[in-house]
Amino acid sequence: MPRRRRTRVLAAAALVCVGLGLAAVLVRHFVARSGQAAPAEAKAAAGPPAPPSPPPLRVETILIPRGTSLARLLRKQDFTDKEIHRLRESVHPVYDLAKITASHEMRLFRTEDGAWKGLEYDIDDARYLVVRSEADAITAEVKSYPFEFRPTLVRGVIETSPVAAMAMIGEEDVLAYDLAERCFGWDIDFYTDLRKGDTFRIVVEKKFLEGKFVGYRNILAAEFVNEGKTFQAFRFTFPDSGVADYFDENGLSKRKEFLKSPFKYGAHVTSRFSGSRLHPIYKVYRAHYGVDYGAPEGTPVQATADGKVTYAGWNDGSGQMVRVQHKNGYETLYSHLSRYGPGVRAGAQLRGGDVVGYVGQTGDATGPHLDYRVHYHGAPVNPLGQKFKPADPVRKEFQEAYGKEVIRLRQMLDARLVLRPAWPRLSS
Repeated sequence: MPRRRRTRVLAAAALVCVGLGLAAVLVRHFVARSGQAAPAEAKAAAGPPAPPSPPPLRVETILIPRGTSLARLLRKQDFTDKEIHRLRESVHPVYDLAKITASHEMRLFRTEDGAWKGLEYDIDDARYLVVRSEADAITAEVKSYPFEFRPTLVRGVIETSPVAAMAMIGEEDVLAYDLAERCFGWDIDFYTDLRKGDTFRIVVEKKFLEGKFVGYRNILAAEFVNEGKTFQAFRFTFPDSGVADYFDENGLSKRKEFLKSPFKYGAHVTSRFSGSRLHPIYKVYRAHYGVDYGAPEGTPVQATADGKVTYAGWNDGSGQMVRVQHKNGYETLYSHLSRYGPGVRAGAQLRGGDVVGYVGQTGDATGPHLDYRVHYHGAPVNPLGQKFKPADPVRKEFQEAYGKEVIRLRQMLDARLVLRPAWPRLSS
């Protein structure tokens, strides 16, 4: 090949190589730029990076047993004494954790590695405690459940018992207990006085949480027809003190000095007050100045009025017995108990409805029962026949307001339809 031609070919080849090299550089440059720009544009479009999700928490539900303390409870959950002390001190300005109550629920929140991050405790039916544990502090607050309250008319007929009557209409046992304890326990003995065909009407505030029925609040008005005799009770809150109580249509208190029975439910009369009764063990006739109630062993026995315990101990044939002194010269005696109620000892003060003890068969007894007696100025009186004085009536300055409330509540009692008006929700 001629030298000039070879030179032109070599020059052309050199230009081609230079061109190819330049093209490669440009390609790499644009590729690099496009590779850097795309993620930047994506980041700008996506905004700041999302924070990492918190680790999931495990929830452990604890039903608080009787006779325990917060420290004992948390030690079983692997809390150290230092952690328990820090928790109690941090929460104390909001709630005293020494006041935790048996049968209430506590919920403990932990991470997967076991570190506790929070705690909830049901203080009562309306409030719960929320505790949060962060790296540098423990915070606490008391919250209210966002309940909705709806006044509702409930009606029923007694076939065997108030509890059975409530079950027949789809209501809970507690409503029967409230009807007796709050409204008519001083007028009607729910063991001896009830008759088949007795009727009742109740206006009660039903409690709902997120649309679901969760219980009852207050009975607003009630009527009970027993053997053709009508008893009524109306709830009234005193404007000056905020204290509420139940009264009849004339403003007389439904509460009297004594409840008519030492039991809420679960007992029946097996022997009445008598000047001459055949003794079941000694087979001789002698006076029986009390009323015997048969009930399963361990059934709670309630004090029938406020008073002071003057004796709690063994008393020969009466077995384990409690004597309670009341005002106006009255005394009550509770015999054949299996054990005593919490804190019941000589000198203890009791309120009507407090547990005196539990049914047993100590002393001269053929089976579990309670021998209940009432003395008036030292002499025995018939507990089923004694007339007791009522508590204070509605005060004169509030009688007009009470009269208007009775009219309103009577209209609700007489309503034919179930009442479900709107009711303000509690703040959460």
